[in-house]
Amino acid sequence: MSPAHTAAIELAAASDASEHRTLIISLFAAFVVATLFITVWAGRQTKNAADFYAGGRQFTGFQNGLAISGDYMSAASFLGIAGAIALFGYDGFLYSIGFLVAWLVALLLVAEPLRNSGRYTMGDVLAYRMRQRPVRTAAGTSTIVVSIFYLLAQMAGAGVLVSLLLGITSDAGKILIVALVGVLMIVYVTIGGMKGTTWVQMVKAVLLIAGTILITFLILLKFNFNVSDLLGTAASNSGKGSAFLEPGLKYGVTATSKLDFLSLGIALVLGTAGLPHILIRFYTVPTAKAARKSVNWAIGIIGAFYLMTIVLGFGAAALLKPDDITASNKAGNTAAPLAALEIGGGGDSTGGAILLAVISAVAFATILAVVAGLTLASSSSFAHDIYANVIRKGKATEKEEMKAARWSTVFIGVVSIALGALARDLNVAGLVALAFAVAASANLPTILYSLFWKRFTTQGALWSIYGGLIAAVGLVLFSPVVSGKPSSMFPDANFDFFPLENPGLISIPLGFLLGWLGSILTKEKPDEGKYAELEVKSLTGVGAH
Repeated sequence: MSPAHTAAIELAAASDASEHRTLIISLFAAFVVATLFITVWAGRQTKNAADFYAGGRQFTGFQNGLAISGDYMSAASFLGIAGAIALFGYDGFLYSIGFLVAWLVALLLVAEPLRNSGRYTMGDVLAYRMRQRPVRTAAGTSTIVVSIFYLLAQMAGAGVLVSLLLGITSDAGKILIVALVGVLMIVYVTIGGMKGTTWVQMVKAVLLIAGTILITFLILLKFNFNVSDLLGTAASNSGKGSAFLEPGLKYGVTATSKLDFLSLGIALVLGTAGLPHILIRFYTVPTAKAARKSVNWAIGIIGAFYLMTIVLGFGAAALLKPDDITASNKAGNTAAPLAALEIGGGGDSTGGAILLAVISAVAFATILAVVAGLTLASSSSFAHDIYANVIRKGKATEKEEMKAARWSTVFIGVVSIALGALARDLNVAGLVALAFAVAASANLPTILYSLFWKRFTTQGALWSIYGGLIAAVGLVLFSPVVSGKPSSMFPDANFDFFPLENPGLISIPLGFLLGWLGSILTKEKPDEGKYAELEVKSLTGVGAH
């Protein structure tokens, strides 16, 4: 396809809603104004560090479960997975399975002990039985890196989505949109803290589920609720035939792609329990029982949503040609909004324009809520772990700590805007999978060892975090995600020495291995008394904040 033809299709997709641009902009503006109002209201109730970091621990299990759902169902879930299914069929659906199954690890191994053991961040758990300054520095560094990887996906999704709606085709325009999203997320976090962010996430979760149910119903209605007919049309329309509905279209062609699938699966299943913005949500409830209940609610809500992504993805494949999807965005991130436009009657119809506007506004809400959660996680870790306990050696006041959190929010926002502009053409589900791999490589081994292994030491924690982090990020930098392919971040460069697109297969076992090796090779004796205290605290909640 020529560049001129691609541009023409992208312009056509954007102009489909041009006659209803006022409606689209009004819906976007209404959501932004409503969420800013919530943020300002919550900000007035944020009096101290517990309010800013943990929402005063006042949320119920259901409220927190809804907020976790809002935090977790990101642009990767709504835009990236639908696009991956629309382009790769069965293999695209593997993202949905991995993202959902991952919650079992979080529920069974992490949620309750972490809520009992920590105060605001992952660093609190590690510092309980180890040397504070080195482990808090490592935990803060890891949290910020994972959050920035995750933020890349949200920024990329925002640029693609708003560009489609407003008819912006220039790179400069798309970069400006990424910047505006970054500014909004800075405002949410600096003013509202955890209280504001949590309420925004709850509102967004309700909107996303409602919007997804609507489009799922309309797609099924078009095929008379005959799922077999829907899948058959999708397979035929994809140009791949029955292979579209079978494993192997993306991950089964070569030995490398099969290893890539294994690597992706490991990263998705193990990554959730190490994601900083999910971990801090366990601190917003009053008890460990409420933390467990919130995860149960989240699993139910998220599970229902991921079942509907099957209809969204295969529906987009049945209603649209692959070239039309990739012309709008190479990675397929606009498949769901374009399917909404088509199911509503096409670009010339009011129904199509309204559906496109509603679904895109919901997706935009999704992005804003998730970036706020991610930014809060990373700024909290910097302020609480690095600034208050490492730089100020525990002598910082709550006011100083919260000021540091707000300034770090600005810095992280600026970095995310810059990197998000570079990543605007990558599939957002793939980008999030990288964040999962980094989290599972650096954070998860350290958390599990700290909670369940009494011989774990400070050196083991440092080796595990830094080793897993360096391995995961290093392998990504030298992978096809960054260079060597037309869909890479730098398509014209060629330093893809590591053949897999996801580093999890190598970096996650390495993180566990280094944690064990660092602990057995050190002369430092683990504090068994502190471990016994932590074990009682994590299992019973005695002495928990």
